[in-house]
Amino acid sequence: MADWTVIRTYALPLGAAILAGFVVWTLMLWLFRRTQGRDYRRARIVRVVSLPLAFFLPLLFLEMALGAMPLDGKALQVMQCLLHVGVVACLTWLLVRAVAAGERAILRNHPIEMADNLAARRVQTQTRVLSRVLMGVIVLFGVATVLLAFPQARQVGKTLLASAGIVGLVAGIAARPVFGNLIAGLQIALTQPIRLDDVVIVEGEWGRIEEIGSSYVVVRIWDERRMVVPLSWFIENPFQNWTRRSADLLGTAFLWLDYRTPVAAVRAELERICRESPLWDGRVCVTQVTEASEHAIQVRLLVSARNSGDAFDLRCIVRERMIDFLMREHPAALPRLRAEMAQPAGMPQPARAGGPADIRSPGAEDGAPG
Repeated sequence: MADWTVIRTYALPLGAAILAGFVVWTLMLWLFRRTQGRDYRRARIVRVVSLPLAFFLPLLFLEMALGAMPLDGKALQVMQCLLHVGVVACLTWLLVRAVAAGERAILRNHPIEMADNLAARRVQTQTRVLSRVLMGVIVLFGVATVLLAFPQARQVGKTLLASAGIVGLVAGIAARPVFGNLIAGLQIALTQPIRLDDVVIVEGEWGRIEEIGSSYVVVRIWDERRMVVPLSWFIENPFQNWTRRSADLLGTAFLWLDYRTPVAAVRAELERICRESPLWDGRVCVTQVTEASEHAIQVRLLVSARNSGDAFDLRCIVRERMIDFLMREHPAALPRLRAEMAQPAGMPQPARAGGPADIRSPGAEDGAPG
C-alpha cells in the first residue's frame, strides 16, 4: 500500500504534466500549421503565439509538477533551474515575436509606396527603431532573469560589483559606441532628423534612407551603392535632408550667356518648357540674371518639382532644351571670346584716310561769306 502511495505521489503530478503538455504541444502546432498562409488578423495572432506556447506551456506544467512532488536535494535544484531557464527563454521568445508582429502590423497599415508618404515614413521610422530597442530590452531582461536563477551567477555578480570598479570603467569606455548608438537611436525615433525614404546628402553623396537599424543607418546611393553610417553620426554631424518637411523641391540650371542674350525670349522659352513637362509641379518657373562678368552673364533657371528625382530630371530637360533653343533661334546669345588685334611695336602706322577736315562737321565749310 505504501508503494502505491509513493507511486501516486510522484507519478500522478508528473504524468498529468506530461499528458497536458503533450496535448497543448500538439494543439499549438496544429494551430500554427493551420494558420500558415492566412493573412487575416486572428490568424496572424495565433501564428505569433502558438509556436512559443507549444514549448512554454509543457515546460511550465513540468515545473509545477516538480513543485508538487516531495523532492529535495541537488538533483531537484538542477531540474528546477533547467526548467526555469526554458520557461524564461520561451517567454522571452514570445514577447519578441509579439513585438515583431506589432511592428509588422503598424508598417502594414502605414505603407510608404505612395506619393504623399511623409506621415507614413514618420510612423515607420519610429516603429522600426523603437521595436528594435524594445526587443533588445526584452532579451536583456530575459538573460538577467536566467542568471538570477543560479546562485553561483548571483555570487559572481556581487563579487564583480564589489571589486571590479576599474574593470567596469574600462568596460563602460569600451561599450561607449554601443550605448551611444542606442541613445542616438532613441533620439532619432523621437526627434526624427531622418526617416525612412528621406533624401539626404551624406559625405557629399546623394541617397535615400533605406534602413534604420539599432546601431547603423543604410543609405542607398543614387548609383545603387550602399553607405552604412553609425546612428550617432546623424546626431553629431550636419547633413542635408531634402525631404524633412515635404518632398517638394526647387531645382536650378545655370547658363553662362553672351551680353546680347534676349532675356525676355529665354524667360518665355523656360515657361513653355515647364508647361510641356509633366515633371513640373506648377509652383515656380523663374528666369533671373544672377551674375555678370567681363565676358558673359549668368542666367539662373529656377523650376520646382514634386520630389528630388523629378527635380533632377527637370533640370536636365531645361538645360538641354534651352541650349537647343539658343543654338537654333539666338546663336549670338552663346558665350564667345572677344579679342582685339593690337599693332606690334615698330610697325609703321597706316596713313589716315583724310586730314583734319575729315573730322569736322559737314556744314563747317558752308559758312556765310564774311
